[in-house]
Amino acid sequence: MTSHDSHPDSPGSPRSPDDGSRDWSDWSDLEDEQEQPAALGTVVETGRGSLPFELLHGEALVAVAAWGLGESGVTPVDIGTEWEGLAASGEPVVLHDCLCPMTPADFIAGCVREAVAREAVVVGVRPVTDTVKTADGDSAAAGDAGGLPVVGMGPDRDDLVVVTSPVVLPAGVVAALDELPSDDFGVLVSWLAERFPVLTRQAPPEGRRVAGADDVAVLEALTAR
Repeated sequence: MTSHDSHPDSPGSPRSPDDGSRDWSDWSDLEDEQEQPAALGTVVETGRGSLPFELLHGEALVAVAAWGLGESGVTPVDIGTEWEGLAASGEPVVLHDCLCPMTPADFIAGCVREAVAREAVVVGVRPVTDTVKTADGDSAAAGDAGGLPVVGMGPDRDDLVVVTSPVVLPAGVVAALDELPSDDFGVLVSWLAERFPVLTRQAPPEGRRVAGADDVAVLEALTAR
C-alpha cells in the first residue's frame, strides 16, 4: 500500500478534480491507435513462496501471467537476465507480478505506451477498500492499564492505493539502475518514487493481487467465461 501522490516532477501526472474525487483517466493523448513501443519484460515470481504455482483456470498463476505479458506485445526475458544487458537494449522493461495473473494484456500495453511517452515509471494500482486505522503503542499515556494499543483514526483511503501490476521502467530509468533494488513491488515503487517520476494507473478489477488460495478462488469466479 502506498500513497497515490506521484513524484512532484512527474510529467503529466493526473490531478484530482476540485470535488475531491480521483481522476484516473487523464490519458486521452495516449490512446490505443498509437504504435506499440518495443519493450522487454519478465514475470516476477521470486519471494512469493509457492503461491505462484496455485492453479487458476487450470494453469499455474505464473503461467497465466506469462501468457498475458506475451499477449501485450512485450518480448519476454528470463528473470535472471543480466541487468547490463537489459540496459544495453535501450528498451523499457516491464515487471509483471505473477500474483496479479489476470491483468489484461491491453492494460499492460497501455502502461508501456505511457511510460515511453511520459518518460516516467508507470505503475498499475488498485484503490484501497479496507478500513485503515493507526495504533498508538503508548497505551500508558492514554491511561490504559491493560497495556493495549489505542486505535486511532487512520489516513483517508482516497489518498492510498495498492500496488498491483505492471511496473514499467522507461529506458532511461533502466539505464540508471545497476540492478533491480527489490522484487517486492510495494518496496520497489516506494524506492523508485524517491528517485524518478512515477505515475499510477488504475488496474481493472481482474488485475487485483492475490494473497492466498481464497483470493485465487475469488479471482477465478470474477474472470470465469
